[in-house]
Amino acid sequence: MRDVLIVNAHLIRDSTTLVPHGWMHVSQGRITALGAGTAPVLDGAEIIDAAGAFVAPGFVSTHSHLFTSASRGLGASEYLYGWASAMYAPTAGCTPEQIYWHTLHGALDVLANGVTTLFDFNDPRRPWAAMVDGRRQELPPLRPFEFGTAQIDAKVASGLRTVTAIQLESESGSAGESLENWTATVEHLRAQDRSLALDAAVYGAVQWADDPATAELEVRAMGDHHVLNQAHFLETPEHVELQRSKFAWYADAGALGPSMIFGHFVQTTPEIVAAVADSGSAVSWQPVANGRLGSGFADVTGLRAAGVRVGIGIDDQACTDLSDPWQAMRFGLFGTRAHRQDPTSLTPADVFAMATQQAADVLGIGDRVGSLDVGKYADFVVVDPRDPDVGPVRDPLASYVLSMSLRNLRSVYVGGRAVAHGSRSTHPLADECRRRVHDLA
Repeated sequence: MRDVLIVNAHLIRDSTTLVPHGWMHVSQGRITALGAGTAPVLDGAEIIDAAGAFVAPGFVSTHSHLFTSASRGLGASEYLYGWASAMYAPTAGCTPEQIYWHTLHGALDVLANGVTTLFDFNDPRRPWAAMVDGRRQELPPLRPFEFGTAQIDAKVASGLRTVTAIQLESESGSAGESLENWTATVEHLRAQDRSLALDAAVYGAVQWADDPATAELEVRAMGDHHVLNQAHFLETPEHVELQRSKFAWYADAGALGPSMIFGHFVQTTPEIVAAVADSGSAVSWQPVANGRLGSGFADVTGLRAAGVRVGIGIDDQACTDLSDPWQAMRFGLFGTRAHRQDPTSLTPADVFAMATQQAADVLGIGDRVGSLDVGKYADFVVVDPRDPDVGPVRDPLASYVLSMSLRNLRSVYVGGRAVAHGSRSTHPLADECRRRVHDLA
């Protein structure tokens, strides 16, 4: 792999460190050196001239569902459960091959928009079952084992770095059989390129479960395989008391701790927040999705004040409809300030950190991604404030969060290799992927 030297860049290393007129050296896919001023001479290196543009870490999403990329615009006036019934319908009958292309479509989409690492929930092998009075109804049969592994294969093929959450299909059959099938999928993932398939995780499903045994089985998988668990939890204003009652299932099963992430976490109580903070559990915040579905606004300021680790997720392409990390940062920032009626309650630096380094820390991969530091993967975006021109940049980080958008995104790099230019994927299968997904629809 050829060395890369980025020059004439305004480096945003993280939420607190900026290097004007900077350069960065990439070798074997990792950052090996960076600094300000005149760049070193490196024979044979590929030169990327940023021409005064921002070079910043690729975004990290703590919560995504890539397979939904072809299901946008559905359930446009529904709460979570009604939206889910509408959104899942187009993929309910997908074969493993078809879900591969749907997942690849989603992965190439987020990469082209500057997200280089994310936590992704595999579409479970059991199709979505409608929720009535907060409980799942008649369960459809399981889809083939390859339905899960095909999604993993698509993510690896895309060049995106992922942590993949896999659901334990424990609603029927024995716990041992559920764990055996889950383990086989994890083993398939761990046989892939581990620089891309970073690891597996548990797809927490207690919100939809009828039995505390679901939480117990998830904790068993977490311990046996040393993986994270992220649960959609306390998301929707529907049947709030039923949702809250299930927090005790996780607490009693021993799930709480640094390996537990609660996704959404809107309909909380002071007691639940205190338990999460005391245990070291984390929260994944999806401000755009929560607005789209009328779920409410998570009290992120209060969570952070309590000491809870928080990372931003872009969530479904089907419940944000545009996988735009700037949209996520700004919606979260502006919504919090409006809700609090306080412009100091959250800053541009805060939401940038939650969309990069702090997101990586929540996922336990902050030693590899999330900032421009020597030794980390060279995953970065080139963002030009003069194309289109936003005027003089007086506060670089504030301008990056408040004024930049996908129209300013010039290029995206993973491991020092270009994966998109001008929000268009450079992947050799991009055109075929688009054709297949549209033909299927």
